[in-house]
Amino acid sequence: MVLVRPLAVLVLLVTCLWAGTWIATPTTLGLRAQVSRIDQLHHTQPLTPGQVPRYLAEAVIAVEDENFYQDHGINVQGLVRAATYDLAHQCTCQGGSTLTEQLAEDLYMNGSDRSIWGRWVDIVLALKITDHLTKTQILDAYLSQVYLGDGAVGAAQASQSYFHQPLGKDTLAQLALLAGLPQAPTLLNPLTNPEGARERRAAVLSAMLGLHYISGGQAREADAQPVL
Repeated sequence: MVLVRPLAVLVLLVTCLWAGTWIATPTTLGLRAQVSRIDQLHHTQPLTPGQVPRYLAEAVIAVEDENFYQDHGINVQGLVRAATYDLAHQCTCQGGSTLTEQLAEDLYMNGSDRSIWGRWVDIVLALKITDHLTKTQILDAYLSQVYLGDGAVGAAQASQSYFHQPLGKDTLAQLALLAGLPQAPTLLNPLTNPEGARERRAAVLSAMLGLHYISGGQAREADAQPVL
């Protein structure tokens, strides 16, 4: 009985905070229209489901959010791991963000708020997004607006910038390279840091192999390809 009252108070506080944040944060119903405006501003167009190559989708999921199709926009285990690390090191160092949270950060928070409150808002926005968009729509939106270095916004523009061809013509090696860029698009730019881009591409291929998206032979063949 001693613990019941404090627990009830805690639940009530969290519920009130949740409700307040849900009301205070932007609606995400216009998310796709917002992605379209961003792409128009950068002289490109949003990707449709048929325009996202299978290996690009799998590569991004492998390195950014391997439970993408199973989660509801947030990764509870990742959040707990990140929170434990941050508390131990007295910082907000760990990400633990899902693709949906990253999309929310990019569109509604400019990807800049790494505070505890910012992460809380990310979670609420991610759940809002998941409530009315399918996983395919979320992935399309993410790949349409994510910055991939060299001034390229979205995977289609990045493919033209780096490989001078439409996204649909990219090889596994090229798609794996694109999938690795969101981690540090300027630092990993293959035009200025080909060795760093190669190492990151190898990590993406390894992650895809670990999830059985590709075979060992495919991974080795792609890894042997030139960066550009």
